[in-house]
Amino acid sequence: MQQGQDTFDVDRSAGDFKYAEDYAYDAGVGLNEDVVRYISKVKGEDEWVLNFRLSALKAFEKMPNPTHWAPKKLDELDFSKIRYYLAKSQQKKRSWDEVPDDVKQTFERLGVPEQERAFLAGVDAQFDSESAYTNMKEHLAKDGVIFCDSTEGMRRYPEFFKKYFGKVIPISDSKYSALNSAVFSGGSFVYVPKGVKLKQPLQAYFRINAESFGQFERTLIIADEGAELMYMEGCTAPRFETGTLHSGVVELVALKGAKIQYVTVQNWSDNVFNLVTQRGMAEEDAQIRWVDCNIGSGITMKYPAVILKGARARGEVVSIALATTKQHQDTGAKMIHLASGTTSNITSKSVSIGSGRASYRGLVYMAKNTSGCKNNTVCDALLINANSRTDTYPAVVCGGENNSVQHEASVSKINEEQIFYMRQRGLSEQEAVSLSVNGFVNDLVKEFPMEYSVELRRLIDLQMEGSVG
Repeated sequence: MQQGQDTFDVDRSAGDFKYAEDYAYDAGVGLNEDVVRYISKVKGEDEWVLNFRLSALKAFEKMPNPTHWAPKKLDELDFSKIRYYLAKSQQKKRSWDEVPDDVKQTFERLGVPEQERAFLAGVDAQFDSESAYTNMKEHLAKDGVIFCDSTEGMRRYPEFFKKYFGKVIPISDSKYSALNSAVFSGGSFVYVPKGVKLKQPLQAYFRINAESFGQFERTLIIADEGAELMYMEGCTAPRFETGTLHSGVVELVALKGAKIQYVTVQNWSDNVFNLVTQRGMAEEDAQIRWVDCNIGSGITMKYPAVILKGARARGEVVSIALATTKQHQDTGAKMIHLASGTTSNITSKSVSIGSGRASYRGLVYMAKNTSGCKNNTVCDALLINANSRTDTYPAVVCGGENNSVQHEASVSKINEEQIFYMRQRGLSEQEAVSLSVNGFVNDLVKEFPMEYSVELRRLIDLQMEGSVG
C-alpha cells in the first residue's frame, strides 16, 4: 500500500470502480405510490412509517424545484429515470467475514475495514439502499450507546426515534427533504446517553454502485445531556454517463450541555446530483459543529444549519469546497438564533478551478425576542483560472436587542509573483499552484481529524492536474 493510503482515502480515482450486481430487491425505475409501498413492505415497517412516507410523496409531487436556495441546473434532473431502491439483502452483518464477497471487495478497496481497526469506535457501511455492515466496540454498548442503521433504530428504539424523527427537518422543509422522507433507506441512528463522552469517532460510509440510482439515507443523532461524540461520513460513487442522485437528510439533537461534531468528506463522481439537507437543534449550553468538505459531484446543494434553541447554545460550520470544470459547489450555512446569549460562527473557503463554480449561500437569523447573540461569518474564495467563477449570497435578519452580526467576504486570484518565486526555486507550475492552494485552505484542513487531513491535501494536489495553464 502506498504511503498516505493507510488513512481514509478520498482520491476520486480510488472510488471510480464498480462490480456487477444482482439485487434481491428492486423497486424499478421511476417514482409513484407503488414504489413507496414496495420499499415499506420490503423493510417490514409499521403502518405509521408507511403513512409518513405516503404523506411525504404527496408533498414532493406538489412542490416545485427550489429557486432561491438552489443552483439552476436542478432542472436537468429527471426523477422518472431514477431507481429509488436497490438492495442485495435485508440482513446487515456485524462481521466483515459475513459480508457478501462483492460488497466486501468494494469496501476493502476503499479501506473501510482498516479504518475501523485503526481508529474508529464504530462503523456503518451502506451499499446502495441498505447498510451492509454495522458494528461498534463492545464497551460502548455497555455504556448504553446505540449505533445502528435507521431501520433497526426505528424498529428497536421507538422511544428515542419517534420523538425526534422528522421534527428537526419536517417533510415540508423542501422538495428534497420531502423526497427523502418518501423513499429514505439506510443511514445511521445514534443515541449517546447522559454524560457519556465518546473518545473515538463513529463513521458511516455511503457507497453508490448502481447506475441511474438514487441514494436516500436518513441519519438521526441524539446526544443526551452532557454527552459528546464525533460522527464522520464519507461518500464515493463510480463515474457513469447517466445522472445519479444523492439526497440524504441528517437530523442532529444536542440536549442540554451536549456536544456533537459532524464531519463530512464527500468525493462523489461528477455525474452525481448531491442534494443534502442537514440540520441540528442545540438546547441550553449545547454545541453543534459541522466540519464539511465538498469535492466532486456535478452539483452540490448543501447548507448545514444549527437551530440555537436554548440559552448560550453554540453553533459552528467550517467548510471547504473545491469546484473543478463541470462542477457547481453551491454550499453554505444557516444559523437560527432563537434564544438569548447564543453564538455562531461560519467559516467558508472555496476554490474554483478551470471553469468550475463555487457559491456560498448563507442565512443568519436572530429572533425579535433575543438579546446578546453573536455571529461571525467569514467567506474566502480563490480563483485559479480566468474563467473560474465564485458567488456569495448572504442573508442576515437581525432582530432583538444588543445582538451582533459580522460578515466578511473576500475573493482573490492566484498570486502570480508567488508562483514565479516558487518556480524559480525548482517547482513546476502545477506544484507551485498546488502549494498555493494548500496554503489557502490549510487553516481549515487542520480542523479535520488527522485521518482525513493528509488525504485532503493529497486530493488538492490531484485536482490541480490538467487545470493549470
